[in-house]
Amino acid sequence: MTTASFEPFSIHGANRRSRWLITCDHASNAVPPCIGGGSLGLPDEDMQRHIAYDVGAAGVTRALADALGAPAVLSNFSRMVIDPNRGLNDPTLLMKLYDGSVIPANRNADAIEKARRVDAFYSPYHNAYAELAARQGDTVIVAVHSFTPQLNGRPPRPWHIGILHAFDDRLSNALLGLLNKEDGLCVGDNEPYAGHLPGDAIDRHALQTSRANTLIELRSDLIETADQQVAWAKRLAPILTKALIQMETSDAKD
Repeated sequence: MTTASFEPFSIHGANRRSRWLITCDHASNAVPPCIGGGSLGLPDEDMQRHIAYDVGAAGVTRALADALGAPAVLSNFSRMVIDPNRGLNDPTLLMKLYDGSVIPANRNADAIEKARRVDAFYSPYHNAYAELAARQGDTVIVAVHSFTPQLNGRPPRPWHIGILHAFDDRLSNALLGLLNKEDGLCVGDNEPYAGHLPGDAIDRHALQTSRANTLIELRSDLIETADQQVAWAKRLAPILTKALIQMETSDAKD
């Protein structure tokens, strides 16, 4: 079965010329028809979990893009098909076991199958991402993700929101400072994960190209509904705008 009828990415607000670019690497739990007839062989309850996609992140991404008048690029395939937020040499690019679940359609996937999925899904997403990012010289990238409140066998995660950053932490630091002033928020600095991985989406499109950036992780139980997603986007948009002003003011003084 071919991939011709499956679009591996979607662009929201394609004609918007804001310097902001909002991205969502794990927007969907869809499995293309050319892979197992559209199934990875997992039960539906697994396909609705974080192992398949970032729950609620796509809705926040679109709403945040709307609030900032910005374009957004979103993947249209499950991270278990091929993970667009991993480098091409990362051993977790094509997962065979995730949070206790064996992925039947990936169990026997070899290097040829991995390359096929990279060509069909991973590369088109990143090509679209790169094209949007390159439209302006001062693009600022905001990557939207979500995290599960609790991994199997692990303690509950207390954070409502986490800001992830690597060596270019200018925007992230400004954002963290503002979020920590928000009432009732438990904010994670490089929590629930630490930093970035070589070759991941932010590394590829922001760090290697010297673009201002930040990665936002929202706890998925806080963005399950459309109303929650819009509310978080409307809350974050003015904070991001203020953080960017602070970052650029600081840069001008250096």
